[in-house]
Amino acid sequence: MTVESRPPARRVGPPPPARTIARRFEADLSATVLAAGTRISNVRQISERVAMGRALWRELVIGFASQLGELRLGFTQLAALYVLADSGTMTIGDLAEAINRSPSATSRLVDGLVRRRLVERRIEEEDRRQRTLVLTPRGAALLRVVDRARADQFLSAIRPMPTAERALIAMGVAALATHAISRRGRLIKNRAE
Repeated sequence: MTVESRPPARRVGPPPPARTIARRFEADLSATVLAAGTRISNVRQISERVAMGRALWRELVIGFASQLGELRLGFTQLAALYVLADSGTMTIGDLAEAINRSPSATSRLVDGLVRRRLVERRIEEEDRRQRTLVLTPRGAALLRVVDRARADQFLSAIRPMPTAERALIAMGVAALATHAISRRGRLIKNRAE
């Protein structure tokens, strides 16, 4: 296959700068707090709910960091594993773009994942100089362990809540999941075009 006839590599656009993400998050949070303000007249209740959300987030992050420490896995390594799990195969350059790292830093990160047999480098049949990356069964199993632990931690945090509040959380999680799935579908569709 010649260079001209090779299908274009799947690319994810560069991630927005951190300031842009922070502004979007603040705008989304502000809209939520303002909307809640029309239903909750007590400003103290709103701030208490935000503080409770922060406490839950803190508990989840600390548990997550503890688990990553036990697994001897960095957050960027975990992100790389999730990207590979979602995409099937990709090049170092594509992975670097997806996790917003330089190709050289990504190559070093992948070296560690290959040593641990979580990722495999494969030689492309069409261009033997080209290498692609694929998640191994061991890498997929590690992601299942991470996902299960996070779900267990989340459930243990909400289990003591009253049934009505658990139902609200379930609806919120379902809405977030639906949004994430549709957003991922749009990203995949845009990459294919």
